[in-house]
Amino acid sequence: MKQQSITSLPASPEVERRKRMIKYSIAMGIRVVCIVLMLFVQGWWLVLCAIGAIALPYFAVVVANVKIAPRGGEVRRPGSVEIYRNADDEVK
Repeated sequence: MKQQSITSLPASPEVERRKRMIKYSIAMGIRVVCIVLMLFVQGWWLVLCAIGAIALPYFAVVVANVKIAPRGGEVRRPGSVEIYRNADDEVK
């Protein structure tokens, strides 16, 4: 079950860093698998594994550095006043 949030603040730096490290580690794990598979496969599979081993570090860094946006929207200042109008009110 997802934990409810009472604010629209972004994730803490520790949580954001942990999520980025998990994404990066998964991508680098796939890269290691590609490198090991290059020892055992032939033909087009070898080319595919080589492309994966060469291209994955770039994409891993790009994906890991994507900023996590807050899900609740923008942060509002406490005590701000918002004006709402009814449909019956006329603007004169």
